Formats: sequence, structure tokens, C-alpha cells
Amino acid sequence: MKTVLSTLCIVSISSLSFSQIYEVGGFFGGSNFIGDVGSTKFINPNSYAFGGVLKWNRSPRHSFRASLMLTKLSANDNNSNDPKRIDRGYYFNTPIVEASLGIEFTFFDFDLHSGTPQSTPYIYTGISMANHPNFFFNSNTLIDEKTKSNAYGIPIALGFKTTLIDQIVIAVEFGARYTFSDEIDGSKPDSEENQIARFGNFNNNDWYMFSGLTVTYTFGRKPCYCNF
Repeated sequence: MKTVLSTLCIVSISSLSFSQIYEVGGFFGGSNFIGDVGSTKFINPNSYAFGGVLKWNRSPRHSFRASLMLTKLSANDNNSNDPKRIDRGYYFNTPIVEASLGIEFTFFDFDLHSGTPQSTPYIYTGISMANHPNFFFNSNTLIDEKTKSNAYGIPIALGFKTTLIDQIVIAVEFGARYTFSDEIDGSKPDSEENQIARFGNFNNNDWYMFSGLTVTYTFGRKPCYCNF
């Protein structure tokens, strides 16, 4: 009987060691926009960004991850290196709410049950949806269309995470969002009657970036070291 129970415990340890750990926490950092208005620098945060992160660690090498982010995307032609944009002088400051869902892969094993400090680079990708107000420019004046749209996209993030203290994980992350929309910066009006005000590169969609820190708390069932 003792042998049977010990065998069951070993099986239980094997199945639970990496499957029942969750992380919940927050993101704190900055954002910047890349499109037809303002600077085209990729990592150039100019607005605060914050949000919540939830992870389900399915193994030491991958996790399912969901996040909700809030920021104001800001762009100003005067901060561009393009003389034509500087002469034009457009600028905007628009709030967005982004929901994202995807998979995070670690470069090395990140075993939260090991009892030793853990560190690894990681990459994250999936799908995202950013809700934003619609507007356009008319004679250098920003016109609010009084509507909102959802910009769907692909998040691509690279980071480095480490266990700070017991059950606390801290990470530095730089993440780009490629969207399937050209409406965020007002270069493509939402309504058909305002399409005459369209400008910029019609073949390029909008991008935006998040750069900052995530701090998460880990919880969930841990292995049971049976002693019968």
C-alpha cells in the first residue's frame, strides 16, 4: 500500500509541478506611437501607460497570458526628423484601452517551484484589440468624429524576467503592436464623407509601443512531497 501511495504522489508531483501556477500583477511604464504623425522612433515613450497582467504558467517554458492596458497615444510633428512633417505641424493625444491575449515563451526554464532564483529572457505574441476615438484633420484643425473604433493587431514583446523575492516576479519589457488599422492617428477618417481629408502613406498601418516593468505575484497549488 505504501508503494502504491508513493507512486501516486510521484505522478501527482509530475503533473502539478508546472501546471497549477498563476501570476497576477501590473504593468507600469510608457507608450509611444509610430504612424503618419510625429516621430518614427520605435522606442521613444512620451506618455504614461499602466495595466493589469494575468498569466497561467503551463510549463517552465511557456505561459498563456492576458493583459489590459491603458494609455494616451501622443504624437507631434514637431518631434519628427522629417522636414515635411515639421512644416505640417499636426499633433494629437488620444486615449486607448487595449486588451491582449497570447502566449509567452521563455528562452530558458523558468521553474517557480525550484526554490532557487530564476531568470530568463522571453518573447510574447498573440492578438490585441485597442479601442480608440476617431478624428481627422481639416485645415490643421483636429475634428472629433464622436465615434470610436477597435484597432486589431499583433503584439510582439521582448523582455527579461527574474524572481525578485518569494512569489514575486519582476520583468523589463519592450513591446510593439502592429495594427491592422490606419485610423488611430486621424490619417484615415472613419466616416466615408470625410475621406477627402485622408493623408500619409496609404500602404502603412499604425504601430504603437509599450516599454516598462511588470510586477506579478505567483500563486496556485504546489507539489506535495508525500511522506507515508
